[in-house]
Amino acid sequence: MAAHDAGRILLDVVNSPSSESVASSAPIHPAPSPSAPVDHDSTELALSVRGLVKRYGDITAVDGLDLELRRGQVLALLGPNGAGKTTTIEICEGFLAADGGEVRVLGLDPIADNDALRTRIGVMLQGGGAYPGARAGEMLRLCAAYSANPLDVDWLLATLGLLDAVRTPYRRLSGGQQQRLALACAIVGRPELVFLDEPTAGLDAAARILVWELIDRLRADGVSVVLTTHLMDEAEHLADHLVIIDRGSVVARGTPDEVTSRGAENELRFRAPSGLDLDLLVSALAEEYEVTETQPGHYLVVGEVTPQVLAAVTAWCAQIDVLATDMRVETRSLEDVFLELTGRELR
Repeated sequence: MAAHDAGRILLDVVNSPSSESVASSAPIHPAPSPSAPVDHDSTELALSVRGLVKRYGDITAVDGLDLELRRGQVLALLGPNGAGKTTTIEICEGFLAADGGEVRVLGLDPIADNDALRTRIGVMLQGGGAYPGARAGEMLRLCAAYSANPLDVDWLLATLGLLDAVRTPYRRLSGGQQQRLALACAIVGRPELVFLDEPTAGLDAAARILVWELIDRLRADGVSVVLTTHLMDEAEHLADHLVIIDRGSVVARGTPDEVTSRGAENELRFRAPSGLDLDLLVSALAEEYEVTETQPGHYLVVGEVTPQVLAAVTAWCAQIDVLATDMRVETRSLEDVFLELTGRELR
């Protein structure tokens, strides 16, 4: 089955599960348990983090972090390895206790109200989180058993291309199969909020598109999503809001457009082969313009961007017989922003 077709089937059933193969016609997210305490002052917030601090000995992994996610939106948490992303997510999921600050997930304390919260969230761990000897079908059925109204397990296995691996032990699954199983375990219980840690790592292009379509459908159905990813195009495509953290602190936040346009006034950016001689371009521009190669193959012209400046850049490219690509006026790519703020490549 093509990924696009599988994605459409998955999204239709998740949003409106009416076929006989699906466990129930209830929406993907169950109503809060009557016994679960609800913070009515935060009913519009799926996630609220204020002044979060987490230390490991002398190392401060998270340093006064603030996050906010409204219901039915997607938040992408970005940062280099070691920035504190996974620690933050694990605190929100209730796996770690914070050393300072306040965390509320669906209005609940993830530690004190863990039992009430566990039935309302879905978790896709970066390491999979499955028992190495458990078979794929057994693992998903176990996760489904914790939900009062799960999606149909056989249907979910078929839709995510795991039917042939139902009896395969987790440790013998390919990396992509492990990722798809982890995703299935995260959504089988129809959660209100899903934490997805690197959801498309190890997936091929077709499976990646399927996951993107699923996340879009979850949002359309009112499910909130917290996403960590090292893929900039994934974050720009999926997220309503982005937060970039480094060394445990927020260094940028906003919508994708806000993050990529902030601080980019009077800038023209383009890509071309690295190591080009810029003297000819500099001489064609006025003295107040600066031209630099910010990183290999990435060029920046600083100064008022006019039609004449654009013409000068394209004429210079034609003169040296190169093709400029990804030309941006007063905006940057998310990758540019990330590298400027953290000084490190994603890895």
